[in-house]
Amino acid sequence: MKSAEQSRPRLNAARIITAAIDVADRVGIEQLTIRRLATDLGAKPMSIYHHIAGKEAILDAMVDRVFSEIDQPPNHLDWRSAIRLRSLSAREALTRHRWAVPLMESRTSPGPETLRHHDSVIGCLRRGGFSIEMTAHAYALIDSYIYGFALQEANLPATGGDEMADLAETIIEPLPTGDYPHLTELAVEHVMKPGYDFGSEFEFGLDLILNSLSPLIDQ
Repeated sequence: MKSAEQSRPRLNAARIITAAIDVADRVGIEQLTIRRLATDLGAKPMSIYHHIAGKEAILDAMVDRVFSEIDQPPNHLDWRSAIRLRSLSAREALTRHRWAVPLMESRTSPGPETLRHHDSVIGCLRRGGFSIEMTAHAYALIDSYIYGFALQEANLPATGGDEMADLAETIIEPLPTGDYPHLTELAVEHVMKPGYDFGSEFEFGLDLILNSLSPLIDQ
């Protein structure tokens, strides 16, 4: 009969990164330590170092894994449709991994998936007719919007449904009548209405950006 240790999957780099992402998704990146990771894997801390150099290397690999989950802009679509698809996919990945936003562009040893993704987005914009300079502007603008929205969404105490309506009511109800008319109007006439979802604001902003970039092709 196999022992619990013998029945566990063999430890390897991929399994370590999967476990690290799981820890970060559940309890936050701040709680990710080698000791915590080893405990979740049912291994000893030193055994992790046989497969990955240390925590910085783990963070690099985690970011690279997140980039691998983001769809690259398809070559068969026009640049706007392709970048839109990629941007929606990026937001979905960052919603799954809320810890990732501050790390996405901070690593100094980007992995192959990260590099492949950036190269693909740049290639899409260049094929769409953007100059080198406008490609840099467009990429910075699009990703600043995606990361900023994901960060804001991750920090909201509620984003929609009854939870959002209750939150808005809790904030608005104690306010002196008439002191904040515009805030009250937005909350009552929009945010507290059935079906409101802050996440739906993402596509409005994204389309605004993409539409504004279209006239800048060839500049």
